[in-house]
Amino acid sequence: MSMGVLCQQMFVWHTARMNKKAADIPMTTFLPALAVAGTVITWSFSFAAIGYALREVEPLPLAAIRFALAAVFAIAWIAWRRPRCFLPGDFFVLAISGLLGIATYNVLLNLGQATVSAGAAGFIVNTQPLFMVLLAVLFLKERFSRWSWIGTVLGFSGVALIASGQPGGLSFGTGSTLIMLAAACAAAYSILQRPLFARAEPLDVTALVIVAGALALTPWLSAGISQVMRARPDTWLMVMFLAIGPGIIGQSCWTYALKSFGAARAGQFLYLVPPFSVGLAWLLLGEIPQPNTVLGGALALAGVVIVNSWGRRS
Repeated sequence: MSMGVLCQQMFVWHTARMNKKAADIPMTTFLPALAVAGTVITWSFSFAAIGYALREVEPLPLAAIRFALAAVFAIAWIAWRRPRCFLPGDFFVLAISGLLGIATYNVLLNLGQATVSAGAAGFIVNTQPLFMVLLAVLFLKERFSRWSWIGTVLGFSGVALIASGQPGGLSFGTGSTLIMLAAACAAAYSILQRPLFARAEPLDVTALVIVAGALALTPWLSAGISQVMRARPDTWLMVMFLAIGPGIIGQSCWTYALKSFGAARAGQFLYLVPPFSVGLAWLLLGEIPQPNTVLGGALALAGVVIVNSWGRRS
């Protein structure tokens, strides 16, 4: 998964636990607010950073070099933490999670962003909760509430409107459909990891998944190193940011924010990520938001808010 895709789904099943911890921590302090800002900024910036890096590095090599660098920090974390709470069968789940949520997700996202604007990609990826609801209905036999249907239809209508302003629209194989598939992978990845979070710390799981994903991307690592070495220094900086920013810094900030605000309140701040991604893409890449992207993004975001706020309560 783009590290920016490691967001609220990883912790939604820890709401009760985090809210209990939050009761003992002041909510109106500087550090929690700074943690929220760090999360939103790093995850929002990732879409513009991918778009910038793709100017000189191909999609698959970019994913490989990014997560090879991230894996260095992940391995250091694992060596320091030495987590022992995993069962033998968990490592198969971790391997599949790395393949699906890191390797496949980021390959699809990078391929999609080769033709889709960074701002539009931020809104399309944000539909991940809609896919989570669909997968829960199909495989976990959960029932679709009326609000879930309304939010899902509204959200995907927004995606269709966004895609209409991008090359190829929603035709199979276009950038928009690839990014939608990436969002579906992120949703499946989140559901797949659900049992792990019942007995393991989120950052421990994330570190192991990053290593598994990096291993899956090694066939393109040599090309990634070669292309980055030939690239300009500013592209190097973008690759380094993608390796460290969304995953290491963003995830750490997110964990701290969860402990301070609780999962329910902290999750509301993540709705800022798509609008911020549009603004940062405008500043960094000169991508002026199209009317389709703004209106479609608003519809998609509204659909996600409805599903998250009312769909699961009904």
